[in-house]
Amino acid sequence: MCSSASAPKAIVELQVPFHDLDPMQIVWHGNYLKYFEHARQKLFDNSGIDLYRVAKEQGYIFPIVKTSVKYIKPLRFRDRISVSAQLKESRRMIVLEFTITRLSDGQVCARATSEQLAVRASDQRLLFNIPDKIRNALMGISS
Repeated sequence: MCSSASAPKAIVELQVPFHDLDPMQIVWHGNYLKYFEHARQKLFDNSGIDLYRVAKEQGYIFPIVKTSVKYIKPLRFRDRISVSAQLKESRRMIVLEFTITRLSDGQVCARATSEQLAVRASDQRLLFNIPDKIRNALMGISS
């Protein structure tokens, strides 16, 4: 587990596009996952991890096996938002916590967590630990 103060974190700012809205003129719930993915990608990029390259060169994939979202306030067209991804666990699985905050008023609009496991791609065998090289990169430790 990572302490909140030292846990790696990434933040992206986005603006809600019209095509993400549902007929009620709020962001369709499934699009929140796309916003979380932008922050997840930045966290991995900041750690020097290219999951496509890891799969190709090291033979590991990291499927998301669980996501939980708490929708707090709706997002609307052109809302400017901050999406953060913070690492909470990287030993047995990669657990990230996400927060979406509306920039105009500081309102937290959603919170979420996701879990990713390590799988050996060649035989789809589940690994019971995140490979050291990946864990160390996420934690900012030189290998």
